[in-house]
Amino acid sequence: MRRIVVNVALKHLQKKKLQFSEIKENHADTPAIQAYAFNHLGEEELLKLINQLPEGYKIVFNLNVIEGYSHEEIAKLLNIQSSTSRSQLVKARKMLQQQILQLQKIAV
Repeated sequence: MRRIVVNVALKHLQKKKLQFSEIKENHADTPAIQAYAFNHLGEEELLKLINQLPEGYKIVFNLNVIEGYSHEEIAKLLNIQSSTSRSQLVKARKMLQQQILQLQKIAV
């Protein structure tokens, strides 16, 4: 059932003709989001942060992290390169990390 919903949503997004661009950057220095950062956020807060991501980042993040699709599967579904999927995911995680750090600074 979940796959059906995802596929229907993807077809809808394809009709909107979202443009994914490949970003060629070295992401080795990008820190991973630490698990403890998520422990301080409620599910609703985290979903709000995810929904604030740019559309392409949000789609790739949801498909990979939440739905468990591989980058190769995402590439086929979205008609993009798997390297673009990886790049979009790295950018999404980096943006989420920055948002989480901002929230932590405000809370202190």
